[in-house]
Amino acid sequence: MMKIWCLGALSMASLYYAQNYPVSSISDVLKKNASAVIRNESTVLEINKIDEIVYHNSSAITVINKDAVGFSTPKIYYDKGNSISNIKVTLYDEKGNKVKSFSKSDFNDIAANSQGSFYSDNRMMYLSFTPTSFPYTIEFSYDQKDQNTVFIPDFTPYHDFNISLEKSSFKIINKSGINLRSKVYDSPFKFAAVNLADENGAKVYSYQNIPAIDNEDMVPNPQKILPKVSFSLDQFSLVGKKGNITTWKDFGLWYYNNLLTPVSVSTPQIKSEVAALNLSGSTEEKVKKIYQYMQSKTRYVFVALGIGGWQPMMPDEVQKKGYGDCKGLTNYMKTLLDEAGIKSYYAIINSNSSPVSFDTEFPKMGGNHVILVIPTEKGNIWLENTSQEIAYNHLSYSTTDRNALAVKPTGIEILETPSYSSEQNKEKQILNIRINPDNTISGKGKFSYTGNQYDFNLSYASLGQQDKNSAVKNAISTLHLENVEMSNFKNNRDLATIDFDLNFKAVNYSKMVGSSYIFRAVPIYTNAAFHKDENRNLPFENRFAYQDEYEIIYEVPKDYIIEEIPNNGNITSDFGNYKISYEKKDDKLIVKRLFEMKKGLYSKEKYNDYINFRKKVLNADNAKILISKKS
Repeated sequence: MMKIWCLGALSMASLYYAQNYPVSSISDVLKKNASAVIRNESTVLEINKIDEIVYHNSSAITVINKDAVGFSTPKIYYDKGNSISNIKVTLYDEKGNKVKSFSKSDFNDIAANSQGSFYSDNRMMYLSFTPTSFPYTIEFSYDQKDQNTVFIPDFTPYHDFNISLEKSSFKIINKSGINLRSKVYDSPFKFAAVNLADENGAKVYSYQNIPAIDNEDMVPNPQKILPKVSFSLDQFSLVGKKGNITTWKDFGLWYYNNLLTPVSVSTPQIKSEVAALNLSGSTEEKVKKIYQYMQSKTRYVFVALGIGGWQPMMPDEVQKKGYGDCKGLTNYMKTLLDEAGIKSYYAIINSNSSPVSFDTEFPKMGGNHVILVIPTEKGNIWLENTSQEIAYNHLSYSTTDRNALAVKPTGIEILETPSYSSEQNKEKQILNIRINPDNTISGKGKFSYTGNQYDFNLSYASLGQQDKNSAVKNAISTLHLENVEMSNFKNNRDLATIDFDLNFKAVNYSKMVGSSYIFRAVPIYTNAAFHKDENRNLPFENRFAYQDEYEIIYEVPKDYIIEEIPNNGNITSDFGNYKISYEKKDDKLIVKRLFEMKKGLYSKEKYNDYINFRKKVLNADNAKILISKKS
């Protein structure tokens, strides 16, 4: 993934007061659902010139329980060229009594390698201490001078669930003479609001008394609920590279010329690689062959080197070493396509399970991932270059249904990534099940997945046989599986489909009533608990549309007949649709089920309607079938 400028410490800043923070003074509203309460934070930002910006940060955070220890740990992310000073930390107990003070010498200074094995110029200073009791409050302040002015953090109350806020302010003093653009994004659900004031020519933004967002069922990402203010200088510097960002075109030209052109260099070895592929056929066929070749010889390793971590590795480095991050792998793939005479564009995107797009009217540096787009007469081809298993021209749920910044020689073009319909995000099951007299069932099944449901089953591709069996056993929790075996697994990387067969035996499926047996209509279904919430405070989101199509063929024991079956069912709602039908055929019962879920972001007032819909579907799945001995 691309380097993310983690300014968590900056966004938690508050004025450093010589005061304590008794927990008793926190209101009940802010304690509700909160693992931590931001008591008072402030960032004072001084923009001195195109290549100098100074942050004066301080924060006071009360930690209610252990879940927020990581959030509140004093930490400072920095790069070469940054200057850190005036570090102060004070720890208070529950009553607000001072327990201990810390200084810069108490901090550890490490490579910021939270994503595992990778190469990086990023550094992090952090204070390591183990709390002995809860709650406690930690007050933290420091100054940071940065030569990179392309990144000015958004001002938002907080970034995660179960955090509440008493008071926060963000003050900007612009001495540079460069125009600073800003844009306020109101909360679409009026969950909170930002205040704006003028203080001797400086802009001061603030929030007060914002309750925590509980990570409850189906709640959207906090950034979809909270307000924020975005900022961007018209002229900026990134590790000495100066540029303009008044329009997406200007920014794209700078990005292309300064970050991509210097590393868009082929070599004789790369030319030979492409020649050895003996490409023929259509553009689509050539792209697929090159892409699957690239996948076969590379792996993902995060690298944050070169112009602040935003410039890709040289393609020959990836070619020789066989690894890279999304930037390096995408640039290598682009270079291979260049050698084949196929145009493609490096595309910056926000990778997140809840879709987040760039503002087309407010250009600024952003994004946390890179993919590749290839325009053709038949439409755009999109390539995710970090996975050795993912299919050609398939984007996962974390990059679909949003826009991307395609960097071209003429500037940035904002393109929409694919949006898959419910029919494209499909699971298909065909089950043949024998009802046994000992309350067990023996089954054989064929399973097929496409679209986002392909993504959720792609992890099987990297597992050995025993691990596949164990994983699918855990996944099918509605059956008490005595044994299960997956076979004929196929990840079709041409069509983005996953198929496999299952042989299984499950216990306690049927229940004996006299000399008869009853059992539920649908063996494998979603068994989540659905509870109404009359006091829900937040909207809810179905993040992608999908469709499940099942055909279940039950074979009853010898000398038994199918005596009672449920009525056919049809449930419609704003959220989706459900159909189930039953057909007797000789000694078999054929159950057909079609469930379609719509994508959407809904107001809290509709939540109980959604729960009613899901309960009706669950009840229909659990409808009972009766078989009895022949008289």
